[in-house]
Amino acid sequence: MGFLADSLARIKPSATIAVTNKARELKAAGRDVISLGAGEPDFDTPEHIKEAAIRAIRAGKTKYTAVDGIPELKDAIALKFRRENHLDYERSEITVGTGGKQVLYNALMATLNPGDEVIVPAPYWVSYPEMVALAGGTPVAVDTTMASGYRLTPAALEKAITPKTKWVIFNAPSNPTGTAYARAEMKGLTDVLVRYPHVWVMTDDMYEHLVFDGFVFSTVAEIEPALKDRTLTVNGVSKAYAMTGWRIGYGGGPKMLIDAMATIQSQSTSNPSSVSQWAAVEALTGPQDFIPKNAELFRQRRDLVVSMLNQANGIICPKPEGAFYVYPTCAGAIGRKTAGGRVIANDSDFATALLEEEGVAVVPGVAFGSSPAFRISYATATEVLEDACARVQRFCGGLR
Repeated sequence: MGFLADSLARIKPSATIAVTNKARELKAAGRDVISLGAGEPDFDTPEHIKEAAIRAIRAGKTKYTAVDGIPELKDAIALKFRRENHLDYERSEITVGTGGKQVLYNALMATLNPGDEVIVPAPYWVSYPEMVALAGGTPVAVDTTMASGYRLTPAALEKAITPKTKWVIFNAPSNPTGTAYARAEMKGLTDVLVRYPHVWVMTDDMYEHLVFDGFVFSTVAEIEPALKDRTLTVNGVSKAYAMTGWRIGYGGGPKMLIDAMATIQSQSTSNPSSVSQWAAVEALTGPQDFIPKNAELFRQRRDLVVSMLNQANGIICPKPEGAFYVYPTCAGAIGRKTAGGRVIANDSDFATALLEEEGVAVVPGVAFGSSPAFRISYATATEVLEDACARVQRFCGGLR
């Protein structure tokens, strides 16, 4: 019997973090590396949010807080849900965690028993199936296709539901594809879920504000009020407010679930950083005018990256509706040999060779449950993206 827990054998380390670390190592060794692995805006946190944190520190707001969030932040979150999603949540129906990841994890830990299934549309964010497995559940990946815009169809959703299904996880705009669902598309999915009262919905809306070309975002409980009593609506300040390192995520859901999540949090991390919570109050209640400006910059970068990647030999890159990722297929590169003499058998080989021969770090599609593809985060400076895409073009041009 080994020293480490058996549960560790069920999960893999985060592939996105692994790629970022490998790129850092090569950089530290003096290599010219462009890392397009991490999902992090390159913008600084806005000044008014930073100032609110400084005021909180000076006012001595540096003590333990209520386990799952200060009342002021819960009120700000309730206001945000009403203002932007037309959803009403009481304080007792809101939880605050150390990033959106903790909110998702707490919900799974609080609800999953061995044998419980969780439907996860693929391509998926790397952590969803791993968190489900760690919590003792069984992740059920449901494949989507590039032809469908990587959207889950109502028929595929219905086919995946069994008596053991406990949750469906939605993430739109999606990490890694940037796919979003128009209202009618989402309604098709909620119509299915209404018919299965034992299935709960976890909706990860972290990229809600990063949508382009006039796209209108809507969330599950907003579209189908009948599902609100079995929906956890998860969001956070990391992406829209450029606050990744502040580590504040939140969720709205039924009091019974929120209480259970608070119990988990009370015995694991306890409260999120007090100073970060006060910064998040300012983020949600202060000026919002910078958000559409940032989204417009991301749109310009998206258009640049999509255009340049589609000019690369063997690459097809769809144009996503939101987030700050593209998810091109590299099927045209499989079975070919690089200029450096490597044979590309799969998307992991593609990503490894691209990093070693051209110094561009991307995450292979295998990490997201859908191959052969790779994810690029375009949350970085435009000139860096131009350089990176030119290197991808050169790399693909050298394939034989």
